[in-house]
Amino acid sequence: MASFTIRELTREFGVTARTIRHYEELGLLSPGRRGQTRIYSPADRTRLKLILRGKRLGLSLEESRAIIGMYDPAHGNRAQLERLLARVREQRAALLARRRDLDAMLRELDAAEAGCLAALAGHASTTAATGGRRRASR
Repeated sequence: MASFTIRELTREFGVTARTIRHYEELGLLSPGRRGQTRIYSPADRTRLKLILRGKRLGLSLEESRAIIGMYDPAHGNRAQLERLLARVREQRAALLARRRDLDAMLRELDAAEAGCLAALAGHASTTAATGGRRRASR
């Protein structure tokens, strides 16, 4: 059976050893030991891959733990897939809402920038018309 060291997993997945040890502390990974060396099984490697995918999808570690824990190949993993699908849809809706908010903010920034540029252009033409002299305010 294949096994992996922490160094191999850090290289493969681009994470730090500290990250992997953190997942161990949370009970998400359960490596064996060979002396002082942690030995990860193919199942640990797959769990790590799924945890990192969950992170990219915006899932919390607890959500990933719950979904990974639902793995049940004897019953086709239907419940696991349905739960993941629901979370993917929720995350998509949340991201689309954030995108709408960001688009609205960008439109407001564009309008503010245009206003500032127009005011500066007006200021420059006023300064040029007065020959650069300042009016004394009384």
